[in-house]
Amino acid sequence: MSGKVVLLTDRRYLNQVPRVPSQLEAPTGFVADALGRPLRDLRISVTDRCNFRCVYCMPKEVFGRDYAFLPQSSLLSFEEVMRIAKIAVAHGVEKIRLTGGEPLLRKHIEKLIAALSVLKMPDGRELDLTLTTNGALLERMAQTLKDAGLKRVTVSLDALDDATFKHMNDVDFPVSQVLNGIDAAHRVGLGQIKVNMVVKGGMNDQEIVPMARHFKNSPFILRFIEYMDVGTSNGWRMNEVIPSAEVVRRISALMPLEPIEKNDAGETAERWRYRDGAGEIGVISSVSQAFCHACSRARLSTEGKLYTCLFASSGHDLRALMREGRSDEEISTAIAHLWRARTDRYSALRTGHTNVRKVEMSYIGG
Repeated sequence: MSGKVVLLTDRRYLNQVPRVPSQLEAPTGFVADALGRPLRDLRISVTDRCNFRCVYCMPKEVFGRDYAFLPQSSLLSFEEVMRIAKIAVAHGVEKIRLTGGEPLLRKHIEKLIAALSVLKMPDGRELDLTLTTNGALLERMAQTLKDAGLKRVTVSLDALDDATFKHMNDVDFPVSQVLNGIDAAHRVGLGQIKVNMVVKGGMNDQEIVPMARHFKNSPFILRFIEYMDVGTSNGWRMNEVIPSAEVVRRISALMPLEPIEKNDAGETAERWRYRDGAGEIGVISSVSQAFCHACSRARLSTEGKLYTCLFASSGHDLRALMREGRSDEEISTAIAHLWRARTDRYSALRTGHTNVRKVEMSYIGG
C-alpha cells in the first residue's frame, strides 16, 4: 500500500427499508430483473470478521486493532438467515454460498449449514450449498462441515511462495496450513474444490505459473481472479490489474491450454483445459471482460442488507422488515419487486478510475 493512508467511509449503515407493495404475490420459482436476468444465486455473509488482513480486501491501515466490527446484536440470527434463504429459493435460487469475512469464524456455522442443507427447490432438487474460506480453519473443520451437509468449498489462496503469501495475508499465516486444509476438505468429500487466486500486479503475479504447475494433475480447479475495485479501502488502481488474457498467455506458453465451454450461462469463470488432459483452470475477468449481462447473483450482508450488485453503494434492509414483524409473504413480495427493478451493470460501465463509493467486499463477500 506504499504507506499511504486510505480514508474509509463506513458503508454498512447506508441502506433503505424496502417498500412492501399493497398487492402481495406468491413466488413462482422465477423472477427476472429489468435486463432479463433471473435470480439464481444467493451469497450470504455470516460475519464481517476475518483472521487475515489481505491487502486487497481488509488492509490493516483500515481494519486495524481499533476497527469496530459489528456487534452480535446486529448480525442476522440463523433463524433470520433461514427465512430469507427459504424465500430466495422459492423465487428460483439454486445455489447458496456462505461467505464473510471469514465464514468459519461464525460460531456454530455447522448448525446453519445443517438447516440450509435440507432446503429443496420448487421442483424438489437439492440446493448447491457451498462456502468460501481462506482455509485457515479448514483442516480442523472439514469433517464437521461435510457432516452438516455442505456440498463443497472454494478456498482463497493467493500464492504458493510462503513469503509472498504472508505478505498478501499480512498476519504471517503460512501457506502450508491452507494447503493442509485443502487436502483435508478433499479427503472428507467436499468437492469439487476450487482454489481462487486474486492476481495483483507487482505483488503476486510472479506466482501465476507456479500456482498453475502445482494444481495441474490435481483434483482441484485453480481459478485466477482479476484484482477488482470492490469497496474503497484497497486503493485499487487499473495499472495493478493483470488481465485474464495475460494469465492464460503466461501459463499456455509453458503448459498449453485450450478453451472449453462454460458449465452454464451464469458461470463467471471462463474455462481452459490443459491440452495434455491434466486438468483445467478458470479465469474470472470482471475488469477486462465484464460478465454483467449474465449476472444472476444477489448478496445478503451480515446484518441483513440485500445487495443486487457486488459494487453497490447501498443495500435494502430486510432485517428491518423481519424485526418489525412483516410476514414471509410481504418480504417475498418486496424482494421480487427489488429484483425486477434491478439494472446493475457496474463492471460493464467501469472506467479506469472511478470515485463511486462502494460497499466493502469484507462486508458482503466476493
